[in-house]
Amino acid sequence: MSIEINNESGVDVDEAGLVRLVRYILDQLYVHPQTELSIIMADVDTMEKLHIEWMDEPGPTDVLSFPMDELRPGSPERPTPAGLLGDIVVCPVVAEEQAKTAGHSTADEIMLLTTHGVLHLLGYDHAEPEEKEEMFGLQRTLLSGFTGKDAPQETMQ
Repeated sequence: MSIEINNESGVDVDEAGLVRLVRYILDQLYVHPQTELSIIMADVDTMEKLHIEWMDEPGPTDVLSFPMDELRPGSPERPTPAGLLGDIVVCPVVAEEQAKTAGHSTADEIMLLTTHGVLHLLGYDHAEPEEKEEMFGLQRTLLSGFTGKDAPQETMQ
């Protein structure tokens, strides 16, 4: 699995921990081990520009996902084929603000946002109540399985 992290945020982030998290998620969802994924840690200005350009919404956001090959979760019998999963962009400064509001650590918030971003790359969404319940439930299950503790509450914008 090729997981590249590019930290352009100026904030210290546990990159090795995020790679372990993403490997865990992709293994749990039976995504081919040769799948490629990129994570960018962006500063506030970059995140605001991307948010306006891609979502037509003002201000910085916490996480954006840019799927490439439209891969979907597999199964033990039929893992996802190898491919380019896409890019996730996380803003650690926004994550820090949200973590304070939610009462957990910035590291926990960044793990939550990264998990959320990976699920979006795999086709999950939360526009409808049923979709939100499925996606956020899976998100909690994956984070709890990885950390061995209860997952932080969703604080995403």
